[in-house]
Amino acid sequence: MSKNLLSLIKPLHATKFKPKPPSKIPITPQIKKLTNEVCEIIRTQESHWEKVLETRFSEEDVAPSEIAHLVFDKIRDCELGLKFYDWVSQKSFSLDGFAYSSLLKLLARSRVFTEIENLLAECAKCEEKLPTSEAFDVVIRAYAESGQVEKALELYSFVLKKYNVVPHVLACNSLLNGLVKNGKIEIARNVYEEMVKRDDGVDNICVDNYSVCIMVRGLCKEGKVEEGKRLIEKRWGKNAIPNIVFYNTLIDGYCKRGDVDRAHRLLNELKLKGFLPTVETYAAMINGICKEGSFEKLNELLKEMESMGIQVNTEVYNSIIEGRYRHGFAGDAVETTRKMIEVGCKLDIVTYNILISNACRDGKLQEAEKILEQVKRRGHIPNKLSFTPLIHTYCRQGDFERASSLVVEMTECGHKPDLVTYGALVHGLVVSGEVDAALTIRDKMIERGLSPESGIYNVLMNGLCKTGRFLAAKQLLSDMLGHGILPDMHVYATLVDGCIRNDNLDEAKKIFDDIIKRGVDPGVVGYNAMIKGFCKSRMMTDAIICMNKMVNRNISPDEFTYSTIIDGYIKQHDLYGALNFFSLMVKRNSTPNVVTYTSLIDGFCRNRYSVGAEKIFREMKMNGAMPNVVTYTVLIGGFCKEGKLAKAASFFEQMLLSKCNPNDVTFHYLVNGFSKNASSTILNRHNESDAQGPMLLEVFGRMMSDGWDSISAAYNAIIGCLCLHGMLTAALQLSDKMSKKGFPPDSVTFTALLSGICLVGKSKEWKSIVSCNLDELELNIAIEYLKLFEHYLNDGVSAEASMILHSCLKTENLVIRKEVVSEYE
Repeated sequence: MSKNLLSLIKPLHATKFKPKPPSKIPITPQIKKLTNEVCEIIRTQESHWEKVLETRFSEEDVAPSEIAHLVFDKIRDCELGLKFYDWVSQKSFSLDGFAYSSLLKLLARSRVFTEIENLLAECAKCEEKLPTSEAFDVVIRAYAESGQVEKALELYSFVLKKYNVVPHVLACNSLLNGLVKNGKIEIARNVYEEMVKRDDGVDNICVDNYSVCIMVRGLCKEGKVEEGKRLIEKRWGKNAIPNIVFYNTLIDGYCKRGDVDRAHRLLNELKLKGFLPTVETYAAMINGICKEGSFEKLNELLKEMESMGIQVNTEVYNSIIEGRYRHGFAGDAVETTRKMIEVGCKLDIVTYNILISNACRDGKLQEAEKILEQVKRRGHIPNKLSFTPLIHTYCRQGDFERASSLVVEMTECGHKPDLVTYGALVHGLVVSGEVDAALTIRDKMIERGLSPESGIYNVLMNGLCKTGRFLAAKQLLSDMLGHGILPDMHVYATLVDGCIRNDNLDEAKKIFDDIIKRGVDPGVVGYNAMIKGFCKSRMMTDAIICMNKMVNRNISPDEFTYSTIIDGYIKQHDLYGALNFFSLMVKRNSTPNVVTYTSLIDGFCRNRYSVGAEKIFREMKMNGAMPNVVTYTVLIGGFCKEGKLAKAASFFEQMLLSKCNPNDVTFHYLVNGFSKNASSTILNRHNESDAQGPMLLEVFGRMMSDGWDSISAAYNAIIGCLCLHGMLTAALQLSDKMSKKGFPPDSVTFTALLSGICLVGKSKEWKSIVSCNLDELELNIAIEYLKLFEHYLNDGVSAEASMILHSCLKTENLVIRKEVVSEYE
């Protein structure tokens, strides 16, 4: 069935169309009997049934076409219905629209779409054969519920034009549901508005509660929760949310959009109105809370569920496990999984996929493999999401043989490698530097008849450009065009960016101009790549001209456009130009992001104006942009260069409190800054009051006063801070780097690491993490410095560390006594 087919019949705009009533005889007991006998003959007679039918009809003064609609309504087997249809057609009996309608309904119930299309083609030949709108209702539902939404939409449009009515509300709801599932919310909105327009609530009931629910769910899915709420209010009145289903939909919408506070207000509202929250209500809330990492609120909701007798189901546990992993609480995620098993809540494939994905993310491939084996052992069928993280990670680690064997295993489980799987392979290979192997995968895809999408070509070109193989990337574009795959804006943007990476701005301009000539819209991504090139080459005027061109083409600059130009001004030491452009960005309602703010902070720091940098930092946090490692590092570096070590230390501790991992540049700024300003630090420490300052400054000042080397003191102070903020892994890594730079770990290093070990609950296994090679004097120094660390530790942790240190000292004293006794003897 196609649009051309349906267009054969001209639509009637003014009046409702109804097929002519058939010249049918009254349904007498005799006609009912004849219909039953015809159905029985078709059903039971394996051979010579045609002759039996002919004989039976010869006994009656009734043509087969006159009771065809009754036969199709009565018979339940579509094959038997088609059998009768073929026989009637061969006998040259002309069926009317009602007969075709009955047969269409029979075929639709059996979902035999090829036959439906053939029948519609037959109907299109003659107006007399046109089915009723009720028949189309059934067919539309069949198409929509089978996922063939485009065909359902075609028929909907046809019914609307031909009959001047919307299909039955059940058919429209099926169509709406399909459109929403496929993300075609605007088309769904048009269908819904037509339904509302024709609904009078009496004779024509075109919209029901489910129609509204589908649309609200679709709008919420797109993040347009307020629009969904307005639809509800339009139907039931302001602030009138009719039932718990609508509350759940809106709460889920707000949570998925990240607006948990508004979702929580709705939760309180529904309770005040006397509605009882369901497991779906709490599932939506918990999903939102876990995404933002508010685990205190999570515990409150779990207690609330328990008090109401609502059991936590698998879906809720999955949200909690995923949330804990996302926010770096892997231990808590594992504990939640254990609890889930203990309470008898079965792990589903989603749970296992979360565990596999996070094990792969942490590089624990053996653990991920074991989980995959558990999946199979416990009767679950692994899906693409079970295999893809493993395939991706093995590629990144260079084990392409295992990655390929997993692709084979996935195929054996009934999941053919698709673009996502191949995309993971290609991406993994490119990330690990194996671009040639990734190109081979592309060739295999083509051999197997699976056409790579432009996204895969984009990844390949990106890999080639990053490795300096720009000519090969251009050749890949030619291959892409040769296979009939049209490049999108991202592919062209990658090529432009590749030129810029290789400092070939002229070539980038040629490609960009060629994009325009071809009539391809470079989009904001393409323009951003070109603007980045101009900024990198210090051609700020050209960058502004390029941005103005995109505005003239009705392409709105985004936050990356503005951020790139602001950063360009900063790199040219033009803070005034950057601030002016920032004002323009705000005026045009473009929201500054972390890159924008970080560039401005960098500009102030470069001008040694740390007060301005702090002001921008505060504004950044007020506007909801979370500082990242670059933001904190730029600030810390700026304060260190100005000799404002207390400020540098304070921001370092803020960074650690925000669970933002510092990098080597952060450590370099701190070590250089503190070691070069050591004397002023000691002087300030003596002059200041006894008020406790930043830990980094306190430890460094104490070590300098005790005669430590300034670089060693700086490293130890940083390691102490990392440990006391639970970043033991980073502290151990820094300890190794400190040793490689000629500053071996000492008693303070040991005390700091031991405190960190106790803080993360690994006091029993401390010997396997750090070794104690300290003598009696060094152990006494370690005990003294533990007293300093105790100001920043809870009593339980400091007590554990103290016990271990005193135990080491006791052991050392025993060794010394034995040595003395041995020498005396």
